[in-house]
Amino acid sequence: MKCVILCGGKGTRMGYDGENMPKTLLKIGEKPVIEHIMDHYAKHGLNKFILCLGYGGEKIRFHFFRNPSKYQIEMVDTGEDTNKAQRLSKIKHLIDDVFLVSYGDDLADINISKLLKFHREQGKIATLSAIRVQNPYGILETDDFEPNMISDFKEKPIMQHWVNGGYFVFDKNIFEYIQEGDDLEKEVFHKLIKNKNIVAYRHPGFWKSMNTLKDVIELNEMSAKGELEKIFGELHNG
Repeated sequence: MKCVILCGGKGTRMGYDGENMPKTLLKIGEKPVIEHIMDHYAKHGLNKFILCLGYGGEKIRFHFFRNPSKYQIEMVDTGEDTNKAQRLSKIKHLIDDVFLVSYGDDLADINISKLLKFHREQGKIATLSAIRVQNPYGILETDDFEPNMISDFKEKPIMQHWVNGGYFVFDKNIFEYIQEGDDLEKEVFHKLIKNKNIVAYRHPGFWKSMNTLKDVIELNEMSAKGELEKIFGELHNG
């Protein structure tokens, strides 16, 4: 089974480093985030990867040329400004059956084995990992009878709504839903929703996206303290 990683992101909100390097090569500790993602898949017995290259694709190729991987990696130039669905359509010929997809800048301790088992049990074309994120702001509550009086204050609580966690399992039939110009989250997922062919795997554990320089700093601080190793180690040993 192949794992597809979308590597087209530009680090436009990462400061100077991100402007000159694809997001997937930004480091957490001693290695780039894409290697952390691949290591996580590999601990669940998956070691065949397809990298959909976009912005900075030549730098990703050069990175793996200088740092040969122990995994089987195919790199495909899917265009610098191509959206996610169109990147997937360009690697259709490399897919045999069920395959996994993840964004190249999201790190989560999702149990991939359980995710795959859930996908098979549901019997649908697409499974999306759903996560709850932490609100970046503190939330205040007001009194029901005295609207101007603050009754409580919660510092950055976990939001109740589920959002897209960026880890997917797709059946090959998903390519029948991708038309030229379609966007993955907008057109493709909505077609699947209409046909009741997409389900959510709820993941209550760790998830963090590298969208900003602040995210990169926080992940590196967690790595330096050994927190990431503890999070992923507990899952892999369980």
